[in-house]
Amino acid sequence: MTRADAIVLSADIEEMLVARNHRGMADVREHMTPGYMLRAAQQISACTGRVYILTGFPIGDSFETDGPAGAMALYRLCQHLGSDPVILSDKQVVAALQEDFNCLLLPDSQGDDARAAADALYRSKPPALLISIERPGSAADGRCYNMAGADITARCGGAEPYLVQANCPTIAIGDGGNELGMGNVLNSLSKLNIQPSVSTCDELVVADVSNWAAYALCAIARWLSDPEYSAEHRIREDLEYLVARGAVDGVTGEATPTEDSFPAAEGERLTQAVHDTLTSGERA
Repeated sequence: MTRADAIVLSADIEEMLVARNHRGMADVREHMTPGYMLRAAQQISACTGRVYILTGFPIGDSFETDGPAGAMALYRLCQHLGSDPVILSDKQVVAALQEDFNCLLLPDSQGDDARAAADALYRSKPPALLISIERPGSAADGRCYNMAGADITARCGGAEPYLVQANCPTIAIGDGGNELGMGNVLNSLSKLNIQPSVSTCDELVVADVSNWAAYALCAIARWLSDPEYSAEHRIREDLEYLVARGAVDGVTGEATPTEDSFPAAEGERLTQAVHDTLTSGERA
């Protein structure tokens, strides 16, 4: 398969990920350079060092299933590929995951403390790759907002410096425009009724649900190393795991094993479709 063919294959998957377009991500995608799924997967596949995975979006007094589930999938992928993943998040997410995943707590507040904490971590354990998935990003006024425009800054720890100060490739995944890294498409986001994030990244990935992008990245990365790979996922199990530890659906606010109101079957169906798309071709 030629490089051009691989980009076409990637673009097919990118289109699948935004097919619902319920938050305008298909419109945003039109202004992005095709092949970003392939490029992001190649960066993950090539990494052999420390990978920091930022996630966690507050919902009321809890956190949403979208983001942590994808972070868990990416974490396992990195372990499979031989890199050293660590999940960075707020205390509720860390408390939920720390028994089974290597996690570090983000600073409670933003500003100088967060910048100092990121600098100290990166000096002691430098990142080889930084991935952010469904993590609130600061708008132009320095505040964080949800999709309804409510200010959630007080519930968001200081994540921004971990992206901004990372001296390594950075990947960000978002589904609404208010997440870290979405500043790459700021002009497109101005058409949406949101307070967009202004931070940028090296490779931006958009999807109708952020977790779905993570599942697709895992599939592509596995396919790159083995074009005969077997489709495998733990979507339903991971969502149930999170709900049992306090997570809720980000749209409904209910403690159900769903992603932005979509049942686990939707993520499973899409992951299978990505697998079928990949295995109908050859390795890039």
